[in-house]
Amino acid sequence: MDQQSRRDFLASTSLTGCAIAALGQSASGHARPLPAGSPMKLGIVTYNIAKDWSIETIIENLSEVRFDGVELRTEHAHGVEISLSPGRRAEVRDRFASSPIKIVQLGSTYEFHSPDPAVLRKNIEGCKQYIQLAHDVGAPAVKVRPNGLATKAGVPVEKTLEQIGRSLRELGETGARLGVEIRLEVHGEGTQRLDYIQKIMEVANHPMVTVNWNCNQIDLEGGTLEENFARVGKKIRNVHMRDLYVDEYPWKKLIGLLQGISYGGYCCAEIPESGDALRVLRYFRALFIAYQS
Repeated sequence: MDQQSRRDFLASTSLTGCAIAALGQSASGHARPLPAGSPMKLGIVTYNIAKDWSIETIIENLSEVRFDGVELRTEHAHGVEISLSPGRRAEVRDRFASSPIKIVQLGSTYEFHSPDPAVLRKNIEGCKQYIQLAHDVGAPAVKVRPNGLATKAGVPVEKTLEQIGRSLRELGETGARLGVEIRLEVHGEGTQRLDYIQKIMEVANHPMVTVNWNCNQIDLEGGTLEENFARVGKKIRNVHMRDLYVDEYPWKKLIGLLQGISYGGYCCAEIPESGDALRVLRYFRALFIAYQS
């Protein structure tokens, strides 16, 4: 990396030593823990509230509003992508390690439902590179997704679920070697059904393959929230949350279920962008705390 490239990268994605120290002091003054006894942590997904934020801005803003972590979703301004050189990966790792904000996971868009073997293999191999990226920048996990079924191509649902599960098992082996979890988002038309996610997990059958709960309305279909939660509860390692004012979703009940499994991971706000993002995130935090009472 030439000197100009290094200066440009540091300007766009990192904090100076003084800024890091200031944030650390600010964080230590915050009542960062959530309600007494709660092991849950609060984060965001850069989709879409922070899609235009650099790493420096992410750390500064989340420290200001007393959040704990961030899922760096691909194709956003933070620039954490497979194209990063080894040196730049180390810089990203060090910036977060020196700050009060932690990387929750990397948010990829790899998917494994295609009936085309070439497309499927491209997604698997691309995800393996992303797992290496996660390892290099200090992220504990990579988020992947199912994104639909192949019934229009004449493929039975069961066969697609098995294909996704086998793909995840292969990725779990890669993740195990690098200490990176593969977290399957409850996502996609058809595939977001919890009985289908349960089946995929059974086929994958790997300790490094886990679930990213996604707070979909379909969580309330095909059974109660409690019944659907029980299908995958033991495998939940991250949670995406929509706006907490959406009263059609039973947020308090979900948080109670998470408390019931002693969930100690992150609950990440995956919410729309705003011209007053910090104010929105302060309200999100206040509602999140209120639902735990």
